[in-house]
Amino acid sequence: MEWTKHAIWWHLYPLGFTGAPVHGWDGESQADLHRLNRIENWLDYALELGASGIALGPIFESEKHGYDTVDYFHIDGRLGTDEDIDSLIAAAHSRGLTIMFDGVFNHVAQSFPKFQEALTEGADSEAAGWFHLDWSGEKPTHRNFEGHDELVALDHESPDVQQYVVDVLSHWLERGVDAWRLDAAYAVSPRFWAAVLPKVREKHPDAYFLGEVIHGDYDRIVSASTLDSVTQYELWKAVWSGLSELNFFELSHALERHNGWLDAFVPATFVGNHDVNRIASVIEDERHLLHALVVLFTVGGMPMIYYGDEQAFRGIKEDRVGGDDEVRPEYPDTSENLAPYGWPVYRVHQELIALRRRNPWLYSARTETLELTNTALLYRAHADGESLTVALNLGDDAIDYPVQGDEVLAGEADLHDGRVSVPPHGWAVIG
Repeated sequence: MEWTKHAIWWHLYPLGFTGAPVHGWDGESQADLHRLNRIENWLDYALELGASGIALGPIFESEKHGYDTVDYFHIDGRLGTDEDIDSLIAAAHSRGLTIMFDGVFNHVAQSFPKFQEALTEGADSEAAGWFHLDWSGEKPTHRNFEGHDELVALDHESPDVQQYVVDVLSHWLERGVDAWRLDAAYAVSPRFWAAVLPKVREKHPDAYFLGEVIHGDYDRIVSASTLDSVTQYELWKAVWSGLSELNFFELSHALERHNGWLDAFVPATFVGNHDVNRIASVIEDERHLLHALVVLFTVGGMPMIYYGDEQAFRGIKEDRVGGDDEVRPEYPDTSENLAPYGWPVYRVHQELIALRRRNPWLYSARTETLELTNTALLYRAHADGESLTVALNLGDDAIDYPVQGDEVLAGEADLHDGRVSVPPHGWAVIG
C-alpha cells in the first residue's frame, strides 16, 4: 500500500483526551455530550505537527476503559454518537488525514450480549461456542485475559467469532476507516488473523492492519497472521533504557535486530503509547529527551506519536485502579491552553518530521553503526542509494568523528575537514 509509506500517526486515547469519565460510569449521566467533536478541533494541530493520520484508541461502547467492549457497532455514549464519528472521519479525510481504529478482539466485557446469552441459555447454546466456558462447577467459569476476570476471552477457533470480526472490521472500513490497530494480537493465534484478514481485504485491499505484539518472533508472527505490521516494543525499550542508563550498546544492538525485521515488514515505531510511562518521565536528564525523537524519525519504520509526547508531557503508570490515568490525560479545548514549556519539543517534532518528509526513503531505511561508546553513537541510515548520518552524544565532552556529508540537516554540530563535532549532550543529523 503506497499510502502507508508516508504515514506518521498522532495516537490518541479518546476517553482520556476528551475528558470522558472512565471510573464510575453509569451508562447514562455522561452520555450525549458529543465529546468526539473535541477531537475535530485538534486536526489542524496534528497537520501542523506533521502527522498524516489519527490513530484512535477504543471508541466503541464499553464498560469502563474502552478495552472491555460491549458493542463493536456503536460509539461509546461517553464519546458521542455514530454520526459524530462519521463527522470526525469526514473532517480528517477533508484534510488528507487517514483514520486508524483500535479493535479489541481477544476479549470482551462481561456484559457483551453473546456472553450473557451463553450464561442464560447454557452449554449447548450457539452463544456458548463463542467462549471458553467451564460448566463443571456450581457456576460456569470463563477464560479471561491475563488474570482480569472482567475481560472474557473469545474462542478464536469458532467460525462464528471469526465471521463476527470480519463483519466488524468491514463495517467500519465501509464507513471510511483506513486502518486498524488490533489490540493484544500477541494473545491470539496467528491462525485467527490469517482466517479473518484475507476475507476483509477482498473488499478493502488498501486497508492496513497493525497488530499489538510486545515480544516474540515479529517476522514469523507477521508472516503467519497476514498482518501488515506489528508494534516495535523492542526498539522502544532500547531507546528509553539506552538513553536513561547511558548505554548505547543496547540501542545499537536493537537497531541491528530492527534491520532484520525490515527485511520482512516495516514495524510501527514509537517512543510512547497509552500503556507505558511517558518518555519525558523515564529519561530523567531532560537534555536527552530529544535524542529519542531523533532515533524515532531517522530509522526505518512507521512512526507513531502518542498525544502529549509532542508537548513533553510527563506521566507514570501505577499498578492500581486508575493507574493509567496519568498517561491518558485530558487535552484542553484548544492548543492555546497548552503549557508553554512543551512547545520547544513540539517544534523539534516538526523539524524532524519535515526532515523525514524530505527523505521518504527513511520508511525502509536500514542503519549501520559507525562509532559506538556508552555515551556516543554515530550511525548511518540508508536505503535506495540515499543516506544520512546521525550523531548522538550523551556525554559531558564533545565528540568528534569522521563523517560523510556536507550539511547539518538538523540539530547542532560543526562540520570541518570531513569530520563532525557534536557538543556535550547534543545531537545532529548530517547529509
